[in-house]
Amino acid sequence: MNLSGTLNVFRLVRDPALCLPQHTVSTFNHLPIPLSKAFSKKDGEKDVDIKAVVLDKDNCFAIPHTNEVYGPYQEKFQELRNAYPGSKLLIVSNTAGTASDKHQAEAALLEKTTGVKVLRHSTKKPGCKAEVMEYFRRNPDSEVTSPSQVAIVGDRLFTDVMMANLMGSYGFWWARMEDRFSDFILRRGYCAPDPRSNFE
Repeated sequence: MNLSGTLNVFRLVRDPALCLPQHTVSTFNHLPIPLSKAFSKKDGEKDVDIKAVVLDKDNCFAIPHTNEVYGPYQEKFQELRNAYPGSKLLIVSNTAGTASDKHQAEAALLEKTTGVKVLRHSTKKPGCKAEVMEYFRRNPDSEVTSPSQVAIVGDRLFTDVMMANLMGSYGFWWARMEDRFSDFILRRGYCAPDPRSNFE
């Protein structure tokens, strides 16, 4: 059970925009590389400078209950690894790397098949934002000094995108069953938060 997801969903009563992504794509293969290309600079705004990417696993780059990159996504995954080498790319799953991953076996296998580090975290998304930022702080090669330099890529509004907005990061999402909810929020005039307002 994802207690973090259940508790954090109540935040939407006060701020429904927490579940709105800053960018939407149709599939993993449609991610722009580098991800900063998704945003055009407007007059007077700072450039979007995404230095690191957090990837969800299931229904993102892998079929659920598997620990390898889905075949048609292999090329895009490698492109992402090349653009964000070393600690700049991190997998944060609500299965692999959590307490429900017995002996962290799934995380170890996922790291072996993808070549990308899997975050070991005690709280499931969206509540593990502090653990994500601590990982980047511990790994200076990520060059991350602010959450607004991080993009969270995933397929869930209530975990991946909500964590991005709670962190002050950029949420990249592809519409699946939750697209109707996103449309409902947008029709009421809410806008996704702009992480650039969090630059220090």
